Amino acid sequence: MNGSLSSAASAAKERHESAAASGLQLDMSRGKPSPDQLSLVEGMLESVSPGDVRSEHGTDCRNYGGDLFGLPEARRLFAAMLDVSADSVIVQDNSSLRLMFDTVAQCLLVGTSQAGPWRALDKVKFLCPVPGYDRHFGLLEYFGVEMIPVDMTDVGPEMETVERLVRDDASVRGIFCVPRHSNPTGATYSAVTVQALASMSTAAPDFRIFWDNAYAVHHLTSSPPPLSSLLDSCEQAGNPDRVLMFGSTSKISFAGSGVSLLAASASNLSWLRGHLSKQSIGPDKLNQLRHVRFFRDLAGIESHMRRHAEIIGPKFELVDRVLEERLGGLVSSDGRPLASWSLPHGGYFISFDVLPECARRVYDLASQAGLKLTPAGATFPLGDDPRDQNLRLAPTMPSLDELERATELIADCVVLASAELQSGA
Repeated sequence: MNGSLSSAASAAKERHESAAASGLQLDMSRGKPSPDQLSLVEGMLESVSPGDVRSEHGTDCRNYGGDLFGLPEARRLFAAMLDVSADSVIVQDNSSLRLMFDTVAQCLLVGTSQAGPWRALDKVKFLCPVPGYDRHFGLLEYFGVEMIPVDMTDVGPEMETVERLVRDDASVRGIFCVPRHSNPTGATYSAVTVQALASMSTAAPDFRIFWDNAYAVHHLTSSPPPLSSLLDSCEQAGNPDRVLMFGSTSKISFAGSGVSLLAASASNLSWLRGHLSKQSIGPDKLNQLRHVRFFRDLAGIESHMRRHAEIIGPKFELVDRVLEERLGGLVSSDGRPLASWSLPHGGYFISFDVLPECARRVYDLASQAGLKLTPAGATFPLGDDPRDQNLRLAPTMPSLDELERATELIADCVVLASAELQSGA
């Protein structure tokens, strides 16, 4: 162990023991909005009142009726947010994850608009950019889908690998993507990546891109990287049915009481209507009406999200500052930095890499001291990070004081785990 790491480890051990003895309880495990963020939308609770419950076309939103695909005014509002046409988007109840789950289930059970049930295949595979979103991986694991990791870059998944796999293997039926402010790296897919996804040759006749645009308007800067429209690109490339685009207001309005969105081609919407109509008479129209009246238009959403950024932007800056102060310049005996981390332009997470074979130990040390992190390995299919290197940090929920203490503790855990690795402990 080099001298600087040895001295840093001694101080880190003392602080870690003190935190463990103090009964500390901090949580950075999930990307939840803070209470201050949720307070921004409390006015929505008053945007619909008794006697004022009709949509723009006179639909009584308390009753059955209306379009299965959502209120027309809600479809217009959120189509603008996703940069698609209103007739290509549907608005449903609060969970976009449920929409993704149901869509995969329908592909497996009854097939797509282009081919028969995936369950009839010997094997169904999905490509999974890594590090990526653990709930996507959990969904695919639930259905027994084989997950193939593909490395993420700063501009999206490594496309040479993606293009080879989908071209050569008809059992590769889809890919999950978080295209803007990706979870957890914060990367935004480039125009080149979007075009490649739209136009690539696929052995499967009904290859599907599950385009989870969860952070479409969740910017931390005034000039976020642009994101091209995959729906338009697929249509122009002659593959209009390839993409299923998802979104929600879960981190825009109330996290548990927002609306979910799905945008797709006319053929895919017809396919969706076929199975949605067997599940429900329609979504919660009162909640959609609340959202429309509160946000009004895209400018209203963008203004609201700037207020979010004012709250959480300083938290991301704090994490970067503390990590740099505590870990910047610290290297292993062979000269490798002890840690590196992303500096996202938006979204809810920071991707945090430590030395190989250290992430699980960092997680365990943090847990021992009362800090709850997302489990090591969660950003990989089946929880298996082959290098045991990546952790996902979620800075949004804690207060600034709590976050500073938590980040200092993370740095101490990294120093301790690195020192143990080098000493062979």
